[in-house]
Amino acid sequence: MTLELELRDLAVDIAREAGDLARRRRQEGVAIAASKTTLADIVTEADREVETLIRSRLAQARPEDGFLGEESGAEEGTSGITWVVDPIDGTVNYAFGQPAYGVSIAAVSGRPEPTEWEALAGVVVAPVLDEVFSAARGHGAHLGERRLSVTAETPAGALIATGFGYDPETHAGALDELRKVMPIARDIRRAGAASLDLAYVAAGRLDAYYERGLKPWDMAAGALLVTEAGGRAGWLGVDSWGRRLLVAAGEPLFERLAGVLSD
Repeated sequence: MTLELELRDLAVDIAREAGDLARRRRQEGVAIAASKTTLADIVTEADREVETLIRSRLAQARPEDGFLGEESGAEEGTSGITWVVDPIDGTVNYAFGQPAYGVSIAAVSGRPEPTEWEALAGVVVAPVLDEVFSAARGHGAHLGERRLSVTAETPAGALIATGFGYDPETHAGALDELRKVMPIARDIRRAGAASLDLAYVAAGRLDAYYERGLKPWDMAAGALLVTEAGGRAGWLGVDSWGRRLLVAAGEPLFERLAGVLSD
């Protein structure tokens, strides 16, 4: 078995356990621990507990690896591999009892910076739907045992997902970008969990996804799912707020969407 497959399988096992814990804590009731960048950008007690579980399991299995998590920060390893983790992506959905949240775990080599790393394995688990999306570099992307592929054609227009940052001052720019996208869109979706949006692009449930200002843990696993499903995930220019734009889609639609958003 290759290293990539070993890392994927480990991530699947841990993400399943973490997803079960997140779901149980949601059923028991959610306590809001703090807000992060804005009042709307919250962290729950479950976020911290789930990340602690993931970090502990990874440390037991691969003690020489590094770690980069949304809640507990970074720790440099000695193996050249770093685990990039979002314990509960879609925390606001989670807090409100909406099912669109996920556990995202990726293993990357090189410096843990999205424009520099090489993604080796990625897993996104949707606990409410009991779905496991997984990918290993060079071995494709899967939903359970089913091989995934991105949408090849969009004759009726593209079903496109996006997201908006929590800072109200950035919303006008996001709406301007949305106006540019609408002429090529069949419809727009805004679910509130980047990892799931990217997994859905890989699965052909969405044709494309774009969003500014994503953190490494938001997209590490999902971007690998897209590329291993035959699509493209890439960064476009930085806006006046210093936020890069991630676009994910099949190649023809990627080029078309990138062109629209770059105008």
